[in-house]
Amino acid sequence: MPEAAQGRFAIQNPRILIVGSGGQLGRELQRSFAGVGAVLAADRAACDLATPDSIRTLIRDAHPTVILNAAAYTAVDRAETERELAYAINCTAPGVMAEEACRCDALLVHYSTDYVFDGSKAGPWTEEDPTGPLNVYGASKLAGEQAVQAAGGRHLIFRTSWVYGPHGKNFLFTMLRLGAEREKLSIVDDQIGAPTTSIELADATRRIVEGIAAGCFGAAEDWEGVYHMTCAGQTSWCGFARAIFARAAARLGTNVPELVPIATAGYPTPARRPRNSVLSNAKLAERFGVRLAGWEQALDAVFEQLPR
Repeated sequence: MPEAAQGRFAIQNPRILIVGSGGQLGRELQRSFAGVGAVLAADRAACDLATPDSIRTLIRDAHPTVILNAAAYTAVDRAETERELAYAINCTAPGVMAEEACRCDALLVHYSTDYVFDGSKAGPWTEEDPTGPLNVYGASKLAGEQAVQAAGGRHLIFRTSWVYGPHGKNFLFTMLRLGAEREKLSIVDDQIGAPTTSIELADATRRIVEGIAAGCFGAAEDWEGVYHMTCAGQTSWCGFARAIFARAAARLGTNVPELVPIATAGYPTPARRPRNSVLSNAKLAERFGVRLAGWEQALDAVFEQLPR
């Protein structure tokens, strides 16, 4: 790491605790942060996120200087009927992490979502735009942001969108499975966003945390807060599916099903989704000099990791 500038906030000998290490983002964070410092991985077996005392014990035993919270309740539709559990994991848990981070003077990095917005804006959403989640999942994630901010410690909140990667359950693997089972798929074409890989998220997080640890970005008040972090560009779910199957055919030799674009109304779900989930990454680039790859380039990188 570069030498810290005098008078700037820096972290010596970082101890990095990754909460939710077994998930798709957690696994990539472990890969990306290997060698940055002492990495401590905590999966579901190590910590019950619905139990605040379990979180406190984990953090107090770990003595971290950086906490990366990659854990979340992400079952968007099921959250409509599991509101209490969604809020416990997405709101109460990060709030407890933030309190403990403040207690041990650690930096907390927390991930949030495009679903904090209602999707009604014509252009990309900025960090200053008013929030208005349409579903319980989005509301619980927004409440989590607020809980982290209210704790008063050093924090970064990265809002991202349409996350997938080479591990875990996600849209990519759902499409590949359904494509192998069916000759025709109807995919929503009037919701737009930026598919973002766990690989890009993890590597961007590492670059930023390394810079903070080295004192490159000034005092905490100069950089802490909410940032949008997604791959560049935009597409619809149907456009994303087309890109997936084009690569699957070329790289894996799989058959391509017929894709039928449909409106949101043609695929009713328990939870409402925002029509426009595109986030502006200008603040992230301006403050940290970090830009994620375009979503199609990032998709290529994921396919390179899939077994042929």
